[in-house]
Amino acid sequence: MRSRILIGTRGSELALWQANWVNDQLVNLYPQFNFDIKTVKTSGDKILDVPLAKIGGKALFTKEIDNALIHHEIDIAVHSLKDVPTQIPNQLIIGAITQRADVRDALISRGDKPLSQFPQGASIATGSLRRRSLLLHYRPDFQLVDIRGNLNSRFRKFDEADWEGMVLAVAGIKRMGWEERISEKVSLDIILPAVGQGSFAVICRKDDAEMLEILAAINHRPAELATRAERAMLRTLEGGCQVPIGAYGEVENDNLKLTGSIGSLDGKETVRDCHEGDAGEPENIGHTLAQKLLEQGGERILEAVFSEQRS
Repeated sequence: MRSRILIGTRGSELALWQANWVNDQLVNLYPQFNFDIKTVKTSGDKILDVPLAKIGGKALFTKEIDNALIHHEIDIAVHSLKDVPTQIPNQLIIGAITQRADVRDALISRGDKPLSQFPQGASIATGSLRRRSLLLHYRPDFQLVDIRGNLNSRFRKFDEADWEGMVLAVAGIKRMGWEERISEKVSLDIILPAVGQGSFAVICRKDDAEMLEILAAINHRPAELATRAERAMLRTLEGGCQVPIGAYGEVENDNLKLTGSIGSLDGKETVRDCHEGDAGEPENIGHTLAQKLLEQGGERILEAVFSEQRS
């Protein structure tokens, strides 16, 4: 019988916030265990001078932590769900999905100016191809600037630069206590969130029955169903977090509505649609919506995206 449970996480402030949140929940529920947090540096943390899309790979912020889990160096791993590939190592399983925070993206701007009032040719910083694509679809005149780093460094870069705006996830900003910096929470009609945005995943070894039982206590069922649909859509599209794909699942009673989008890198083409059905069949809903998007031109758009990324 174990007495100590080791939680693995990245070392950024936001990642540590998430790991500490999980730690606090589990300590309250299971006081008989001693919980500790161990930080693990990932490839995405080490390479900060190259846009994520050019590094390649689908596990930039999770691989090293998952390897530590496989090798019994930690007992559970806490990840931002949007960073977790749709195919995780066979030895591992998602034991819990946390309740979702605000899924929208936040605009940080000079003088709290809303996106609709930005001048022609305004420069906006973002590290996401999804945001870049959808912002350019909304306003082709925008000049997009790539930005990397943790939230602290991104705010510092913004304050030192002359960009008109910067777009980040609302959830991360609020968790860090910087909500007053948000100028506008961007409508989902303009920017759909990344798959899984707003939740984090707690992963354990598939054969660890005790840990699966422990984690079930912090799983949020509506968030689990919604994000399973989103991840099934992404899996069918064979995309990763560095592809211009957005998705948002909403569960109401026994119904699950999933909205998804695929965009070109320059934002000129975007296909967007939704599909809904029985909340108990999230994978079917995700797969069906993916097929609809592909048939509406998404397949051609993705082929062009993948071709450009390979070149």
